[in-house]
Amino acid sequence: MFLDQPSGFALYSPLAPRRKAVPFWLMYGLNHRMRPHTSSAAGRLLGVAATAVALVLGAAAVDAQRGNAIPVRPDDATIAHVLNRIGFGPRPGDVARVRQMGLAKYIDQQLHPERVADEAVEARLADYTTLSMSSRDLAQKVFLPVQELRKQEQTKTAKAAAKADPSVTDPSALKPQPPPVSPELRQAQLAQQNVVNELLQAKVLRAVMSDRQLEEVLDDFWFNHFNVYIQKGEVRQYLTEYERDVIRPHVLGSFRDLLGAVAHSPAMLFYLDNFQSATPNAGPLLDPEMQRRLNDPRLPPFQRQLALQRLQQAKNNMPRGLNENYARELMELHTLGVDGGYTQKDVQEVARVLTGWTIDRPAQGGQFVFRPQMHDFGEKTVLGQDFPAQHGEDEGERVLDILASHPSTAHHIAFELAQRFVADDPPASLVDRTAAVFLETHGDLREVTRTIVTSPEFFAADAYRAKVKTPLEFIVSAIRMAGGTVVNAQPLIAELRQNMGMPLYGCQPPTGYSMTADAWVNTGALLDRMNFALQLVSGPGQPGPAGRGGVVALPPRPLPGAGRGIGPVPPAGRAVQVDLTALAADTSDATRDRLIEVMLAGRVSDGTRKTLARAETPQELVALTLGSPEFQKR
Repeated sequence: MFLDQPSGFALYSPLAPRRKAVPFWLMYGLNHRMRPHTSSAAGRLLGVAATAVALVLGAAAVDAQRGNAIPVRPDDATIAHVLNRIGFGPRPGDVARVRQMGLAKYIDQQLHPERVADEAVEARLADYTTLSMSSRDLAQKVFLPVQELRKQEQTKTAKAAAKADPSVTDPSALKPQPPPVSPELRQAQLAQQNVVNELLQAKVLRAVMSDRQLEEVLDDFWFNHFNVYIQKGEVRQYLTEYERDVIRPHVLGSFRDLLGAVAHSPAMLFYLDNFQSATPNAGPLLDPEMQRRLNDPRLPPFQRQLALQRLQQAKNNMPRGLNENYARELMELHTLGVDGGYTQKDVQEVARVLTGWTIDRPAQGGQFVFRPQMHDFGEKTVLGQDFPAQHGEDEGERVLDILASHPSTAHHIAFELAQRFVADDPPASLVDRTAAVFLETHGDLREVTRTIVTSPEFFAADAYRAKVKTPLEFIVSAIRMAGGTVVNAQPLIAELRQNMGMPLYGCQPPTGYSMTADAWVNTGALLDRMNFALQLVSGPGQPGPAGRGGVVALPPRPLPGAGRGIGPVPPAGRAVQVDLTALAADTSDATRDRLIEVMLAGRVSDGTRKTLARAETPQELVALTLGSPEFQKR
């Protein structure tokens, strides 16, 4: 039974120094001559760490008779399975609430997030003002001011150096020296950093707090599918708009609409360099304002000459030649799949089709624009289909139509969704059936997702705990399971980046983060997870008396995308508030059995039971439960 009322609270924040237990565990793991002290928390946690990898990776699949799609009278383990797969795990009371509502009704409700009120999340994010700003506003009000202030300070420094040395006739020829950061520049840099910080915190807060759990899981899945990297150039200022307006609105809509929104997104066009892709015979690109001035008969001759010089400079600096990056990933990752039946020639032809798909002044937050001067108007052939000459933006739309309706795309999307929701190697029967639904519904992602999460394979015995949680899934599920309240998400972001190897929006290759166990299961990673679990319910140093906790923190570090030269992020204090006594008031057999029932659905190995029995404090008992091999799976 879950206890919802707060009493004694433990506070977690990874901004304080790490406990020194992890190096000890690692040393013990490498030296079998050492014997752990049975009274040591480190020794008890080591018992889990020593077997975790084998239990997570070495568990054999169990053949089981296929049952009904959605059980009419599901047990608590089945409900917990659903909450772990179509969400980030249950909170206290969620299993009972779903049982009362009915599992089929709950799944259908999650497939229609517009029917689920989410006032708590909306209220929490109301003060995150940058989340509603356009990319143009972010550029004009946040990012460009930093660049302008830097230029001013560099010029000021160069002039001061020239004044100090009268022999210097050209200040611009001096070797640039880093200027001191003025209060104005520091303030502008903090505002720039805040854009990234609010986006990162919002992702964690939504995952932890939202009642629209399936929508959050799918937002994470589809962003990962159409991955862009936050630290590549102008992507940073487009990222808020990309997730808000391109990914999130389409996760349960039409795949063709989602694919088209991504193809027109400045974030994707910049990330995979398509905004620079042009036919070798491309004409000069005219800035609209420059074009207006050149067409003005009142323009004085010397100003016209200056405009023409700028035009020639723009022509000289203009990128030449095809860039195949987006065309390749469009087919290999976004649609057909690596074995989808396309050739290198198809990649080149699609790249030709997409020439001219670019961005209007990216540094200023401009949007998609088709520039005929950059486009290859010649004949093309894509996947055996002829494209006549003299077509422009429309042939790009035709390519997207072909790819979105291709059988290989249906299979690729079906496989990846089944891999996310069912198993690392999903059953072929489910993939084939889901691909058929994709084609029959013309890529209706709601029905495609419904096919998977209501399938016999989804509820099969061999699907139970068949997936290993990613670091994000682990942190969020641990907080939700503990009934935690996120006071400040910034330390959690630092935990993902510094210790767990999954910085949010920080996956550099277009493949996105792996969804399979082999990427996340190793001794060091599991030790970090157990350390997190211990800190979640403990204070610094040795755990305190039952029902009490403290603040644990890690050294502050700058967030990805933060301006340079501004120093570390200020300590943010408390991160997660946890009611420890509601979870475990003591270490009695009854408390331990209740934790196993609530947190692990009553299904644990004998080794985990023995490890939990050695806990001496409530903090250790809860931490060992959250750090157990069973909790690492979903």
